[in-house]
Amino acid sequence: MNQMRLRATIGAVLAGKLLACAFAPSAFASSHREAPFITRNPKIDATDFYMFRSYQAGRSDFTTLIANYVPLQDAYGGPNYFMMDPDALYEIHVDNNGDAKEDITFQFRFKNTNKDTQLTVGGKKVSIPLVINGGPIADTNAAGANVRETFTVTVVRGDRRSGTRAVVANADTGHTAFDKPLDNIGNKSIPNYDAYAARHLYNATIPGCAAPARLFVGQRKDPFVVNLGETFDLINIKAPAVEFSANAETGAKDDLADKNVTTLSMEVPTSCLVSATAGDPVIGGWTTASLRQGRLINPTPKSNTDVSKEGGAWVQVSRLGMPLVNEVVIGLKDKDRFNHSKPSADGQFADYVTNPTLPALVEILYGSAGAKAPTNFPRNDLVAAFLTGIKGVNQPKTVTASEMLRLNTSIAPTAPGMQKRLGVIEGDNAGFPNGRRPGDDVVDVALRVVMGKLCTLNIGCAPTDAPAGALRFTDGAYLDETMVNASFPYLKSPIPGSPQK
Repeated sequence: MNQMRLRATIGAVLAGKLLACAFAPSAFASSHREAPFITRNPKIDATDFYMFRSYQAGRSDFTTLIANYVPLQDAYGGPNYFMMDPDALYEIHVDNNGDAKEDITFQFRFKNTNKDTQLTVGGKKVSIPLVINGGPIADTNAAGANVRETFTVTVVRGDRRSGTRAVVANADTGHTAFDKPLDNIGNKSIPNYDAYAARHLYNATIPGCAAPARLFVGQRKDPFVVNLGETFDLINIKAPAVEFSANAETGAKDDLADKNVTTLSMEVPTSCLVSATAGDPVIGGWTTASLRQGRLINPTPKSNTDVSKEGGAWVQVSRLGMPLVNEVVIGLKDKDRFNHSKPSADGQFADYVTNPTLPALVEILYGSAGAKAPTNFPRNDLVAAFLTGIKGVNQPKTVTASEMLRLNTSIAPTAPGMQKRLGVIEGDNAGFPNGRRPGDDVVDVALRVVMGKLCTLNIGCAPTDAPAGALRFTDGAYLDETMVNASFPYLKSPIPGSPQK
Protein backbone atom coordinates (compact mmCIF):
# COMPACT_ATOMS: atom_id res chain seq x y z
CA MET A 1 0.00 0.00 0.00
CA ASN A 2 1.39 3.41 -0.89
CA GLN A 3 1.38 6.36 1.47
CA MET A 4 -1.65 8.00 -0.21
CA ARG A 5 -3.77 4.88 0.21
CA LEU A 6 -2.55 4.50 3.81
CA ARG A 7 -3.58 8.05 4.67
CA ALA A 8 -6.96 7.49 3.05
CA THR A 9 -7.51 4.31 5.03
CA ILE A 10 -6.54 5.95 8.31
CA GLY A 11 -8.75 8.93 7.53
CA ALA A 12 -11.71 6.62 6.98
CA VAL A 13 -11.14 4.99 10.34
CA LEU A 14 -10.75 8.22 12.24
CA ALA A 15 -13.79 9.74 10.58
CA GLY A 16 -15.99 6.78 11.47
CA LYS A 17 -17.45 5.66 14.76
CA LEU A 18 -14.87 4.19 17.15
CA LEU A 19 -15.64 2.24 20.30
CA ALA A 20 -14.20 3.35 23.64
CA CYS A 21 -12.79 -0.15 23.82
CA ALA A 22 -9.53 -1.52 22.51
CA PHE A 23 -8.15 -4.63 20.96
CA ALA A 24 -4.94 -6.17 19.66
CA PRO A 25 -3.49 -6.68 16.22
CA SER A 26 -3.41 -10.29 15.11
CA ALA A 27 -0.91 -12.05 17.33
CA PHE A 28 -0.78 -15.57 18.70
CA ALA A 29 2.22 -15.48 20.99
CA SER A 30 5.02 -13.42 22.34
CA SER A 31 7.93 -12.62 20.08
CA HIS A 32 10.18 -15.67 20.44
CA ARG A 33 12.45 -16.35 17.43
CA GLU A 34 10.22 -14.29 15.14
CA ALA A 35 12.61 -13.47 12.27
CA PRO A 36 15.36 -15.42 10.46
CA PHE A 37 18.29 -13.16 11.43
CA ILE A 38 17.32 -12.88 15.09
CA THR A 39 17.44 -16.67 15.50
CA ARG A 40 21.20 -16.32 15.02
CA ASN A 41 21.40 -13.76 17.82
CA PRO A 42 19.25 -14.98 20.75
CA LYS A 43 20.89 -12.62 23.26
CA ILE A 44 19.30 -9.65 21.50
CA ASP A 45 15.93 -11.26 20.74
CA ALA A 46 13.16 -9.25 22.44
CA THR A 47 10.34 -11.56 23.56
CA ASP A 48 7.78 -9.25 25.21
CA PHE A 49 7.24 -5.59 25.98
CA TYR A 50 4.93 -4.36 28.76
CA MET A 51 3.91 -0.83 29.69
CA PHE A 52 1.29 -0.06 32.34
CA ARG A 53 0.38 2.19 35.25
CA SER A 54 1.93 0.55 38.31
CA TYR A 55 -0.73 -1.24 40.35
CA GLN A 56 1.39 -2.00 43.41
CA ALA A 57 -0.16 -0.25 46.42
CA GLY A 58 1.12 3.32 46.76
CA ARG A 59 2.80 3.35 43.34
CA SER A 60 0.00 4.53 41.03
CA ASP A 61 1.94 7.69 40.12
CA PHE A 62 4.49 5.51 38.34
CA THR A 63 4.54 3.71 35.00
CA THR A 64 6.27 0.35 34.66
CA LEU A 65 8.26 -0.50 31.53
CA ILE A 66 9.35 -4.11 31.05
CA ALA A 67 11.40 -5.38 28.10
CA ASN A 68 12.14 -9.10 28.10
CA TYR A 69 14.99 -10.64 26.13
CA VAL A 70 16.66 -14.01 25.40
CA PRO A 71 13.79 -16.44 24.73
CA LEU A 72 13.19 -20.04 25.74
CA GLN A 73 15.75 -20.22 28.55
CA ASP A 74 16.03 -23.68 30.05
CA ALA A 75 16.83 -23.26 33.74
CA TYR A 76 19.52 -25.94 33.55
CA GLY A 77 21.22 -24.29 30.53
CA GLY A 78 24.73 -23.99 31.97
CA PRO A 79 27.58 -23.66 32.34
CA ASN A 80 27.47 -20.13 30.85
CA TYR A 81 23.73 -19.62 31.28
CA PHE A 82 22.20 -16.47 29.78
CA MET A 83 24.32 -13.39 30.27
CA MET A 84 23.45 -10.39 28.11
CA ASP A 85 25.56 -9.35 25.13
CA PRO A 86 28.21 -6.75 26.09
CA ASP A 87 28.55 -5.81 22.41
CA ALA A 88 24.85 -4.93 22.07
CA LEU A 89 22.77 -1.86 22.85
CA TYR A 90 19.38 -2.54 24.44
CA GLU A 91 16.85 0.30 24.41
CA ILE A 92 13.36 1.21 25.61
CA HIS A 93 11.80 4.10 23.67
CA VAL A 94 8.93 6.41 24.60
CA ASP A 95 7.03 8.65 22.16
CA ASN A 96 5.06 11.25 24.14
CA ASN A 97 3.72 13.51 21.37
CA GLY A 98 2.33 11.03 18.82
CA ASP A 99 4.82 11.70 16.02
CA ALA A 100 6.12 8.10 15.82
CA LYS A 101 9.60 9.17 16.95
CA GLU A 102 11.28 8.54 20.27
CA ASP A 103 11.30 11.45 22.72
CA ILE A 104 12.86 9.53 25.63
CA THR A 105 15.14 6.50 25.34
CA PHE A 106 16.61 4.36 28.11
CA GLN A 107 19.80 2.67 26.91
CA PHE A 108 21.21 -0.43 28.64
CA ARG A 109 24.82 -1.60 28.19
CA PHE A 110 26.29 -4.70 29.84
CA LYS A 111 29.76 -5.70 30.99
CA ASN A 112 30.89 -9.20 31.97
CA THR A 113 33.99 -9.51 34.15
CA ASN A 114 35.67 -12.89 34.50
CA LYS A 115 37.31 -13.04 37.93
CA ASP A 116 39.31 -16.05 36.72
CA THR A 117 39.13 -18.10 39.90
CA GLN A 118 41.88 -20.71 39.90
CA LEU A 119 42.52 -23.91 41.79
CA THR A 120 45.92 -25.38 42.53
CA VAL A 121 46.00 -28.81 40.91
CA GLY A 122 49.18 -30.83 41.03
CA GLY A 123 51.15 -27.74 41.90
CA LYS A 124 49.72 -25.65 39.06
CA LYS A 125 47.10 -22.91 39.20
CA VAL A 126 44.32 -23.74 36.75
CA SER A 127 41.24 -21.66 35.87
CA ILE A 128 37.92 -23.24 36.81
CA PRO A 129 35.23 -23.83 34.14
CA LEU A 130 32.18 -22.59 36.08
CA VAL A 131 30.53 -19.22 36.78
CA ILE A 132 30.66 -19.92 40.51
CA ASN A 133 33.60 -21.09 42.59
CA GLY A 134 31.74 -22.01 45.75
CA GLY A 135 28.62 -21.16 47.62
CA PRO A 136 26.25 -20.24 48.76
CA ILE A 137 25.59 -17.03 46.80
CA ALA A 138 23.54 -14.50 48.75
CA ASP A 139 24.70 -10.95 47.96
CA THR A 140 25.61 -8.68 45.06
CA ASN A 141 29.03 -9.43 43.59
CA ALA A 142 29.41 -12.35 45.97
CA ALA A 143 32.87 -13.81 46.56
CA GLY A 144 31.61 -17.17 45.30
CA ALA A 145 30.71 -15.75 41.89
CA ASN A 146 33.38 -16.30 39.23
CA VAL A 147 31.70 -13.85 36.84
CA ARG A 148 30.38 -10.39 37.64
CA GLU A 149 27.79 -8.98 35.27
CA THR A 150 27.09 -5.26 35.54
CA PHE A 151 25.10 -2.77 33.50
CA THR A 152 24.68 0.95 33.00
CA VAL A 153 21.62 2.95 31.99
CA THR A 154 21.65 6.19 30.01
CA VAL A 155 18.61 8.36 29.38
CA VAL A 156 18.52 10.15 26.02
CA ARG A 157 16.03 12.94 25.33
CA GLY A 158 15.30 13.49 21.67
CA ASP A 159 16.74 11.35 18.90
CA ARG A 160 18.24 8.15 20.27
CA ARG A 161 21.64 8.83 18.67
CA SER A 162 21.94 12.61 18.65
CA GLY A 163 19.80 13.69 21.61
CA THR A 164 20.83 14.95 25.03
CA ARG A 165 22.36 12.19 27.15
CA ALA A 166 22.55 11.73 30.94
CA VAL A 167 23.61 8.80 33.09
CA VAL A 168 21.19 7.11 35.48
CA ALA A 169 22.69 6.59 38.95
CA ASN A 170 21.99 4.50 42.03
CA ALA A 171 19.96 6.87 44.23
CA ASP A 172 21.43 5.36 47.41
CA THR A 173 25.12 5.15 46.49
CA GLY A 174 25.58 7.46 43.52
CA HIS A 175 27.22 4.67 41.56
CA THR A 176 26.42 4.43 37.86
CA ALA A 177 27.19 0.71 37.46
CA PHE A 178 24.52 -1.72 38.68
CA ASP A 179 25.03 -5.39 39.45
CA LYS A 180 22.88 -7.97 37.68
CA PRO A 181 22.15 -11.18 39.62
CA LEU A 182 23.39 -14.53 38.43
CA ASP A 183 20.78 -16.67 36.76
CA ASN A 184 19.03 -19.18 39.00
CA ILE A 185 21.65 -21.91 38.75
CA GLY A 186 20.03 -24.00 41.46
CA ASN A 187 19.13 -24.10 45.12
CA LYS A 188 22.51 -25.40 46.25
CA SER A 189 24.35 -22.50 44.61
CA ILE A 190 21.78 -19.84 45.56
CA PRO A 191 19.63 -21.18 48.43
CA ASN A 192 17.26 -18.18 48.63
CA TYR A 193 16.98 -16.75 45.15
CA ASP A 194 14.13 -14.37 46.01
CA ALA A 195 16.19 -12.66 48.69
CA TYR A 196 19.28 -12.66 46.49
CA ALA A 197 17.43 -11.08 43.57
CA ALA A 198 15.83 -8.49 45.85
CA ARG A 199 19.31 -7.14 46.62
CA HIS A 200 19.49 -6.16 42.94
CA LEU A 201 16.35 -4.01 43.02
CA TYR A 202 17.61 -0.42 42.95
CA ASN A 203 16.30 3.06 43.54
CA ALA A 204 17.58 5.05 40.59
CA THR A 205 18.03 8.75 39.92
CA ILE A 206 17.03 9.74 36.40
CA PRO A 207 18.28 13.26 35.59
CA GLY A 208 15.30 15.47 34.89
CA CYS A 209 12.87 13.41 36.99
CA ALA A 210 11.60 14.77 40.28
CA ALA A 211 11.34 11.40 42.06
CA PRO A 212 13.54 8.29 42.01
CA ALA A 213 12.70 5.43 39.70
CA ARG A 214 13.06 1.74 40.50
CA LEU A 215 15.22 -0.59 38.45
CA PHE A 216 15.68 -4.34 38.17
CA VAL A 217 17.53 -6.34 35.52
CA GLY A 218 17.80 -10.10 35.83
CA GLN A 219 16.39 -13.50 35.08
CA ARG A 220 12.67 -14.13 35.71
CA LYS A 221 10.13 -16.83 34.97
CA ASP A 222 8.81 -16.13 31.45
CA PRO A 223 5.42 -14.58 32.17
CA PHE A 224 3.95 -15.27 28.76
CA VAL A 225 1.51 -18.15 28.38
CA VAL A 226 0.76 -19.75 25.03
CA ASN A 227 0.01 -23.08 23.42
CA LEU A 228 3.03 -22.43 21.23
CA GLY A 229 3.80 -25.76 19.58
CA GLU A 230 0.25 -26.50 18.54
CA THR A 231 -0.34 -22.93 17.40
CA PHE A 232 2.45 -23.12 14.85
CA ASP A 233 1.44 -26.64 13.84
CA LEU A 234 -1.19 -25.15 11.48
CA ILE A 235 -3.09 -23.80 14.53
CA ASN A 236 -3.57 -27.32 15.84
CA ILE A 237 -6.04 -26.27 18.56
CA LYS A 238 -9.67 -27.10 19.16
CA ALA A 239 -12.09 -25.60 16.69
CA PRO A 240 -14.16 -22.75 18.16
CA ALA A 241 -17.75 -23.48 19.12
CA VAL A 242 -20.71 -21.15 19.25
CA GLU A 243 -21.62 -22.57 22.65
CA PHE A 244 -18.45 -21.73 24.53
CA SER A 245 -17.46 -23.50 27.76
CA ALA A 246 -15.13 -21.84 30.25
CA ASN A 247 -12.89 -24.90 30.48
CA ALA A 248 -11.91 -24.40 26.84
CA GLU A 249 -9.64 -21.57 28.02
CA THR A 250 -7.69 -23.94 30.28
CA GLY A 251 -7.72 -27.09 28.19
CA ALA A 252 -4.28 -26.81 26.55
CA LYS A 253 -0.71 -26.79 27.76
CA ASP A 254 1.48 -23.73 28.23
CA ASP A 255 4.66 -24.45 26.32
CA LEU A 256 6.52 -21.71 28.20
CA ALA A 257 5.67 -23.08 31.63
CA ASP A 258 9.23 -24.30 32.18
CA LYS A 259 11.07 -21.39 30.54
CA ASN A 260 12.87 -18.36 31.96
CA VAL A 261 13.62 -14.99 30.37
CA THR A 262 15.83 -11.96 31.12
CA THR A 263 13.98 -8.79 32.01
CA LEU A 264 14.94 -5.11 31.84
CA SER A 265 12.43 -3.49 34.22
CA MET A 266 11.98 0.15 35.15
CA GLU A 267 9.33 1.91 37.23
CA VAL A 268 9.46 5.57 36.23
CA PRO A 269 7.45 8.54 37.56
CA THR A 270 4.67 9.01 35.02
CA SER A 271 5.25 12.76 35.10
CA CYS A 272 8.73 12.08 33.74
CA LEU A 273 7.39 10.24 30.69
CA VAL A 274 4.49 12.41 29.50
CA SER A 275 5.09 15.65 27.63
CA ALA A 276 4.11 18.86 29.40
CA THR A 277 4.34 20.64 26.05
CA ALA A 278 2.03 18.23 24.21
CA GLY A 279 -0.42 18.14 27.09
CA ASP A 280 -1.32 14.56 26.21
CA PRO A 281 -1.53 11.69 28.74
CA VAL A 282 -1.03 9.06 26.01
CA ILE A 283 2.47 7.68 25.52
CA GLY A 284 3.74 5.09 23.08
CA GLY A 285 6.53 2.63 23.79
CA TRP A 286 8.65 -0.08 22.19
CA THR A 287 11.97 -1.82 22.75
CA THR A 288 14.88 -2.42 20.37
CA ALA A 289 18.31 -3.99 20.36
CA SER A 290 21.21 -2.98 18.12
CA LEU A 291 24.62 -4.31 17.12
CA ARG A 292 27.64 -2.58 15.66
CA GLN A 293 27.71 -2.46 11.89
CA GLY A 294 31.00 -4.30 11.59
CA ARG A 295 32.39 -7.44 13.22
CA LEU A 296 35.83 -8.95 12.73
CA ILE A 297 36.30 -12.46 14.11
CA ASN A 298 39.69 -13.12 15.70
CA PRO A 299 41.03 -16.48 14.48
CA THR A 300 43.40 -16.78 17.46
CA PRO A 301 41.73 -15.21 20.52
CA LYS A 302 43.79 -15.08 23.69
CA SER A 303 40.77 -14.59 25.97
CA ASN A 304 37.01 -14.24 25.96
CA THR A 305 37.36 -10.49 25.51
CA ASP A 306 39.11 -10.53 22.13
CA VAL A 307 37.10 -13.15 20.24
CA SER A 308 35.79 -10.43 17.95
CA LYS A 309 36.23 -6.73 17.27
CA GLU A 310 33.03 -4.69 16.93
CA GLY A 311 32.91 -1.30 15.23
CA GLY A 312 30.93 1.15 13.17
CA ALA A 313 27.48 2.64 13.69
CA TRP A 314 24.77 0.96 15.72
CA VAL A 315 22.34 -1.05 13.56
CA GLN A 316 18.94 -1.99 14.99
CA VAL A 317 18.22 -5.69 14.55
CA SER A 318 15.36 -6.32 17.00
CA ARG A 319 12.12 -4.41 17.55
CA LEU A 320 9.02 -5.10 19.62
CA GLY A 321 6.01 -3.00 20.61
CA MET A 322 2.61 -4.70 20.42
CA PRO A 323 2.86 -8.45 21.11
CA LEU A 324 4.10 -10.56 18.22
CA VAL A 325 3.27 -8.33 15.31
CA ASN A 326 6.39 -9.59 13.54
CA GLU A 327 5.77 -13.24 14.24
CA VAL A 328 2.32 -13.71 12.71
CA VAL A 329 1.38 -10.43 11.01
CA ILE A 330 4.45 -9.46 8.98
CA GLY A 331 5.13 -11.65 5.93
CA LEU A 332 8.12 -13.96 6.04
CA LYS A 333 10.06 -12.00 3.44
CA ASP A 334 9.79 -8.76 5.49
CA LYS A 335 10.47 -10.02 9.02
CA ASP A 336 14.09 -8.90 9.22
CA ARG A 337 13.17 -5.67 7.45
CA PHE A 338 10.57 -4.95 10.14
CA ASN A 339 13.09 -5.62 12.91
CA HIS A 340 15.41 -3.06 11.33
CA SER A 341 12.70 -0.43 10.88
CA LYS A 342 11.41 2.47 12.98
CA PRO A 343 7.75 3.26 13.70
CA SER A 344 7.93 6.40 11.57
CA ALA A 345 8.36 4.20 8.46
CA ASP A 346 5.53 1.76 9.14
CA GLY A 347 3.50 2.78 6.09
CA GLN A 348 5.55 0.23 4.14
CA PHE A 349 3.92 -2.60 6.12
CA ALA A 350 0.31 -1.39 5.96
CA ASP A 351 -0.94 -4.17 3.66
CA TYR A 352 -0.23 -6.70 6.38
CA VAL A 353 -2.79 -4.92 8.57
CA THR A 354 -5.44 -3.85 6.07
CA ASN A 355 -5.41 -7.26 4.34
CA PRO A 356 -4.18 -9.67 7.04
CA THR A 357 -3.41 -13.29 6.19
CA LEU A 358 -4.07 -14.77 9.64
CA PRO A 359 -7.89 -14.69 9.43
CA ALA A 360 -7.70 -16.28 5.99
CA LEU A 361 -5.53 -19.05 7.40
CA VAL A 362 -7.97 -19.65 10.25
CA GLU A 363 -10.81 -19.93 7.74
CA ILE A 364 -8.86 -22.41 5.63
CA LEU A 365 -8.24 -24.58 8.67
CA TYR A 366 -11.54 -24.16 10.53
CA GLY A 367 -14.03 -22.80 8.05
CA SER A 368 -16.08 -25.99 8.27
CA ALA A 369 -16.53 -25.26 11.99
CA GLY A 370 -17.90 -21.79 11.32
CA ALA A 371 -14.63 -19.87 11.62
CA LYS A 372 -15.16 -17.65 8.60
CA ALA A 373 -12.81 -14.68 8.13
CA PRO A 374 -14.17 -11.11 8.09
CA THR A 375 -14.95 -9.82 4.62
CA ASN A 376 -14.39 -6.08 5.08
CA PHE A 377 -11.34 -4.74 3.24
CA PRO A 378 -9.41 -2.72 4.11
CA ARG A 379 -9.61 -3.88 7.75
CA ASN A 380 -10.19 -0.40 9.17
CA ASP A 381 -10.80 -1.86 12.62
CA LEU A 382 -7.30 -3.33 12.73
CA VAL A 383 -5.75 -0.18 11.27
CA ALA A 384 -6.99 1.78 14.28
CA ALA A 385 -5.49 -0.65 16.76
CA PHE A 386 -2.31 -1.37 14.85
CA LEU A 387 -1.37 2.12 13.74
CA THR A 388 -3.23 4.84 15.62
CA GLY A 389 -4.63 3.71 18.95
CA ILE A 390 -8.34 3.83 19.76
CA LYS A 391 -10.02 7.21 20.00
CA GLY A 392 -11.31 7.78 23.52
CA VAL A 393 -8.98 5.18 25.00
CA ASN A 394 -5.34 5.33 23.92
CA GLN A 395 -5.16 7.41 20.76
CA PRO A 396 -2.86 10.46 21.07
CA LYS A 397 -4.33 13.90 20.41
CA THR A 398 -2.13 14.09 17.33
CA VAL A 399 -1.04 10.76 15.88
CA THR A 400 1.23 9.57 13.12
CA ALA A 401 0.27 6.08 12.04
CA SER A 402 2.81 3.66 13.48
CA GLU A 403 3.04 0.37 15.34
CA MET A 404 3.81 0.61 19.06
CA LEU A 405 2.23 -0.14 22.44
CA ARG A 406 0.15 2.87 23.59
CA LEU A 407 -0.87 3.73 27.14
CA ASN A 408 -3.29 6.38 28.39
CA THR A 409 -1.65 7.32 31.67
CA SER A 410 -4.76 9.21 32.82
CA ILE A 411 -6.65 5.93 33.25
CA ALA A 412 -6.20 4.73 36.83
CA PRO A 413 -4.68 1.28 37.36
CA THR A 414 -6.96 -1.56 38.33
CA ALA A 415 -6.08 -2.94 41.76
CA PRO A 416 -4.79 -6.51 42.17
CA GLY A 417 -7.66 -8.94 42.50
CA MET A 418 -9.91 -6.79 40.32
CA GLN A 419 -8.13 -7.04 36.97
CA LYS A 420 -9.77 -8.64 33.96
CA ARG A 421 -7.58 -10.96 31.93
CA LEU A 422 -9.07 -9.80 28.62
CA GLY A 423 -8.45 -6.13 29.42
CA VAL A 424 -10.57 -3.51 27.70
CA ILE A 425 -12.89 -5.88 25.84
CA GLU A 426 -13.85 -7.34 29.22
CA GLY A 427 -14.47 -3.89 30.72
CA ASP A 428 -11.06 -3.27 32.32
CA ASN A 429 -9.79 -0.12 30.61
CA ALA A 430 -6.48 -0.26 32.47
CA GLY A 431 -5.55 -3.43 30.59
CA PHE A 432 -4.49 -4.47 27.13
CA PRO A 433 -4.39 -2.85 24.66
CA ASN A 434 -4.33 0.29 26.77
CA GLY A 435 -0.75 -0.63 27.49
CA ARG A 436 -0.11 -4.21 28.51
CA ARG A 437 0.15 -5.85 31.93
CA PRO A 438 1.91 -9.20 32.48
CA GLY A 439 -1.43 -10.84 33.38
CA ASP A 440 -3.29 -9.74 30.24
CA ASP A 441 -4.14 -12.69 27.98
CA VAL A 442 -3.34 -11.02 24.68
CA VAL A 443 -3.61 -14.27 22.75
CA ASP A 444 -7.30 -14.77 23.42
CA VAL A 445 -8.03 -11.07 22.89
CA ALA A 446 -6.20 -11.12 19.57
CA LEU A 447 -7.87 -14.25 18.28
CA ARG A 448 -11.32 -12.83 18.89
CA VAL A 449 -10.62 -9.42 17.45
CA VAL A 450 -8.82 -10.55 14.33
CA MET A 451 -11.82 -12.74 13.52
CA GLY A 452 -14.14 -9.75 13.69
CA LYS A 453 -15.26 -9.21 17.28
CA LEU A 454 -15.64 -5.46 16.72
CA CYS A 455 -17.72 -5.92 13.60
CA THR A 456 -20.47 -7.31 15.81
CA LEU A 457 -20.50 -3.86 17.45
CA ASN A 458 -20.47 -1.95 14.16
CA ILE A 459 -16.95 -0.66 14.79
CA GLY A 460 -15.16 -0.16 11.49
CA CYS A 461 -17.34 -2.82 9.92
CA ALA A 462 -20.79 -4.39 10.16
CA PRO A 463 -21.93 -7.63 11.83
CA THR A 464 -22.49 -9.13 8.40
CA ASP A 465 -18.79 -8.59 7.65
CA ALA A 466 -17.75 -11.03 10.39
CA PRO A 467 -19.55 -14.37 10.34
CA ALA A 468 -17.38 -15.61 13.23
CA GLY A 469 -17.27 -12.34 15.14
CA ALA A 470 -19.28 -13.69 18.06
CA LEU A 471 -17.15 -16.80 18.60
CA ARG A 472 -15.00 -16.81 21.73
CA PHE A 473 -11.71 -18.01 20.28
CA THR A 474 -8.99 -19.26 22.63
CA ASP A 475 -5.69 -21.08 22.37
CA GLY A 476 -6.56 -22.96 25.56
CA ALA A 477 -3.54 -21.71 27.55
CA TYR A 478 -4.84 -19.64 30.46
CA LEU A 479 -3.26 -16.46 31.79
CA ASP A 480 -4.40 -13.98 34.43
CA GLU A 481 -2.92 -11.68 37.07
CA THR A 482 -2.56 -14.44 39.67
CA MET A 483 0.25 -15.91 37.60
CA VAL A 484 2.52 -12.92 38.22
CA ASN A 485 3.38 -10.86 41.31
CA ALA A 486 1.49 -7.78 42.50
CA SER A 487 4.61 -5.67 43.06
CA PHE A 488 7.60 -4.46 41.08
CA PRO A 489 9.22 -6.03 39.10
CA TYR A 490 5.99 -8.08 38.86
CA LEU A 491 7.49 -11.13 37.15
CA LYS A 492 8.00 -14.21 39.28
CA SER A 493 11.33 -15.63 40.39
CA PRO A 494 12.99 -17.81 37.73
CA ILE A 495 12.78 -21.58 37.74
CA PRO A 496 15.93 -23.05 39.35
CA GLY A 497 18.30 -25.17 37.34
CA SER A 498 18.09 -27.91 39.95
CA PRO A 499 15.71 -28.52 42.86
CA GLN A 500 16.68 -28.40 46.52
CA LYS A 501 18.36 -31.62 47.55
